[in-house]
Amino acid sequence: MDREKFEGLVANVINDLPEEFGAKLENIAIVVEDRPTAVQIARAGLKYGQTLLGLYEGVPQTKRGSYYGMVLPDKITIFQEPIEAKYRNYDEIVAEVKRVVKHEIAHHFGISDARLRQMQKGED
Repeated sequence: MDREKFEGLVANVINDLPEEFGAKLENIAIVVEDRPTAVQIARAGLKYGQTLLGLYEGVPQTKRGSYYGMVLPDKITIFQEPIEAKYRNYDEIVAEVKRVVKHEIAHHFGISDARLRQMQKGED
């Protein structure tokens, strides 16, 4: 899939967020990159052969105090190539982009991976 179409999928997820969430996406850049860098993989603590589909880098809203200000934007990166390598058909890619974007936005709001796993178990 070309980059523009993939970025459109990401934009659609963000545009479809409930207003109470979309309005709180403050000081954050959401971008698409081909793949994670070696530094991003190392910082995430992944083992050899593992990769990232998305990454949140910044200060979660739950950790921001009165001192928070005049800082670079937080960043959510969605990695196109790993998603496309894992999911081959269009519908699966769309579903995974939606899941990954929401997962990384949850980190922006201060929700940990452990809590996200608990929440997913409740949906199953």
